[in-house]
Amino acid sequence: MERQKADPALELALKPFDGALADFARARQTNPRASSLELLERARILMMVPGGFDALYRRVRSLESAGIFGASDWAQPGILQPALAKHSLREAGAVTTIVEAISELRMLAVTLGDYFHPGISAEQARHFLTQVMALNLDLLSGQLSEADRERPKQLGTIVQELYRYLISHLCYESLLGSLVTEVWRLLDQGPVQVDSICEMIDQIAKCLYDPTIKTTGNADATRLVNALFAPTPGSAEDPGLQIYEQRLTEMDDKTLLSEATHFARSMHDTGLASPYHAVMLRYLRNSDQDDLIPDALGLTMTGLDDLYCYTELVHALIDEAIYPETCQAVYGLTMMLERGSLFTSPVAQALWRQIKLRLSAETAHTLQEVLGNARPPRVFLLAGVINLLGQPLGVGQGNNPTCQSAIGLSIWSANEADYLLQVLTWAARDNEVLSRFEGQNVSSRDLKPGLVEGTPVDVDPLSLIVIPHLDRIYGEMWRRCKNRDDDAHRWINPEFYGWWVSQGFRVVADIHTGEVRDYEGFIRHFYASYHPFYNGNMPVIHAQPAGIAVTDSAARFVGRHAINILRVGLSPQDEIRVYFFNPNNDSGQDWGQGITCSTRGHGEYRGEASLPIAEFTSRLYAFHYDPLEQGNLWAVPEDEVARIMKLGYTSWAVSP
Repeated sequence: MERQKADPALELALKPFDGALADFARARQTNPRASSLELLERARILMMVPGGFDALYRRVRSLESAGIFGASDWAQPGILQPALAKHSLREAGAVTTIVEAISELRMLAVTLGDYFHPGISAEQARHFLTQVMALNLDLLSGQLSEADRERPKQLGTIVQELYRYLISHLCYESLLGSLVTEVWRLLDQGPVQVDSICEMIDQIAKCLYDPTIKTTGNADATRLVNALFAPTPGSAEDPGLQIYEQRLTEMDDKTLLSEATHFARSMHDTGLASPYHAVMLRYLRNSDQDDLIPDALGLTMTGLDDLYCYTELVHALIDEAIYPETCQAVYGLTMMLERGSLFTSPVAQALWRQIKLRLSAETAHTLQEVLGNARPPRVFLLAGVINLLGQPLGVGQGNNPTCQSAIGLSIWSANEADYLLQVLTWAARDNEVLSRFEGQNVSSRDLKPGLVEGTPVDVDPLSLIVIPHLDRIYGEMWRRCKNRDDDAHRWINPEFYGWWVSQGFRVVADIHTGEVRDYEGFIRHFYASYHPFYNGNMPVIHAQPAGIAVTDSAARFVGRHAINILRVGLSPQDEIRVYFFNPNNDSGQDWGQGITCSTRGHGEYRGEASLPIAEFTSRLYAFHYDPLEQGNLWAVPEDEVARIMKLGYTSWAVSP
C-alpha cells in the first residue's frame, strides 16, 4: 500500500506511538503479561488523525509480533467471528474496540497480500471483512447513530473512519453486490445457525432503503430482504407482526392459500423463514385451518406422508416451538418432514419426550444467557432440535475447536436421530452424558474440560448444551490412547461416533515426527476403498470421518481438521468427486494449487462440499476403511498417484 505524505498532526502522533510500540515489544520479551494499555491509547489517538489508519496498517506486522493480541482469540484470526467483531467494534469498551480495529487492519493486510499470516488465508480474511462490513452497513450513510455518538473517547467516529478505510482499499466496484453475493454463498451451504446472516440481510435492507445511500437496482438483494421482511402480498410493506396477524383474520380462503404458497416459495428459494411465516402457522393452528399447513411448508410427497402419519406430533411441534423468535424452525420442520425423519418410530417417541422435557437449572440458565428471555429456554432448545434434524449438514462448530463433536451431531442427526435425542436428554436434564470406550464406562460429569473450557460460542441451541459434554468425553478417550503407537483416531472414532465407522484405519504421517510415510501406498489404499472404478463400484454406505490437512490459498499448511466423507460419485460434469461435510461454518475454501472446495454446481446436496477425488486425496492424511471390502490397489493409474503425490509434497507435506 502506497505511503501518503504525512501531515504535521500525523507526525506528532506517530512519534509517541512508535516509542510506545518499542517499549511494549521490549516489555513483552521479558514479561508476557506486560500491559498494552499505553500502546492502545496511543493507537486510539493515532486513529483520530488523518492518515493514522494508513500508518497503523504499515505497522500491523510489528504490532502482532510485539504481542498486541497476546493469548486472546485475536491471536488466532482463523477462528474469529464477524458477529462478535461487530460487538467488539460497536458496543465494547475502548480497549476491546481498538484491539478489534487493529485486527481488522491485519485482515485487510492479509487480504491484499501485504501480510502472510499462517493462521488465515487471504480468501478467508476477505470473507471475514465482507461479513463485518455487511453487519455495519449503516455506517455508509455517514450519519452516526445516537449510540455511536455517545460512545466515549470518540470511539464511534473512529469505527466509522475504520469502516471507510476498509472500503476504500478493498476496491469494491459494487459493495452491495459483493455483500449480497457473500450472503448467498453462505446460504448455499444450508447453515442451521442463521442469526448473523439475518443480521447481514437487515443491514442490506437499511442500505437499500436509506435515501442517503446511493445504490443501483439489485434483484438478488431484494430477494433476500423480501424473504425476511416481505415474503407475501399480505406482508409486502413489512407491516409488523400484529398488523399482519390481524390481516390474516380478514382474508378469505383463496387469499390465505395464496399467502401460504408465497411463504413456501420464498422459504425454499432462500432457505430462510420469515417471522411472518411463524405468525401464519400459528394462526392456522389456532383457527382450525390445519389443511393449509402443507401448502405453507411447500411439502412434496415424502413430506406429506410424514405429516399425515404423524399429524398430532407435527402440530405439537408447531404449537411448542414455532414462534417469530424461532421462525427458522419452520424451514427445519419442513426439511425434517421432507427427509422422512418421523418414519423411524423411536425418533417420533423421542420428540414427544423432548416436548415435555424438564430442563435442569443449569441448562435453562445457559440457554437464557445466550438466547435471551423472549421465549422459555425449552422453546429455543426444541426449535434447535427441529433445525438440526431437518439439516444434519447445517451444524457448525462455531468459534470453537470442536470439529469432532460437530461431526458427531451431524452423523447422529442423519443416521441415528433417536440416539442424538437421548444424548441431548441426558445433557439437558441430567447435566451428564454417558458413553463407553473399549468396554469401560465414560461419563462427562467429572471429566476435565476438553478444548472448550467455557460456553460454546456462535452455535445452535442443541450444540450449546451438548458440545461441552461431547468435548470432554472425546478428550477423555484421547487421554486413554495417548501412549499408543498409532493415531488415536483409529480407536476413538468407532467408539465415539458409532458402529458404522469402519474398523480399518490409515494415517499417512508419523504421529511422533509428522514425517510422511508410504505416501503412494496411502493414496492407492484410499482409491481402492472409495473410488468406484477401483473398489468394485461399492458406494459409501455410511458416512466416514476423515482427517484433512488444510492449506491456505498459497497451498501453505494451516492445520489438521476433521471432516466427514459422505459419498463418492460422478458429478454432472462426469468427474469422480468426493462429497463431504465440513463443520467449520464455511465449506467453500480455497486450498491453493487451484483446489477450491465447491458447495454448488457440481452435484452437491445442500450442505455438502465437494472436490475432484484427486484434489481431495492430495489433502487427505487419515481415513477409515472396511478391511473386508478392499478393491485393487494396483489398478490405480500411476500418473494419477504421481499427480496427487506432487500436490501433497508441494503443499502440506513439503519436507521441512
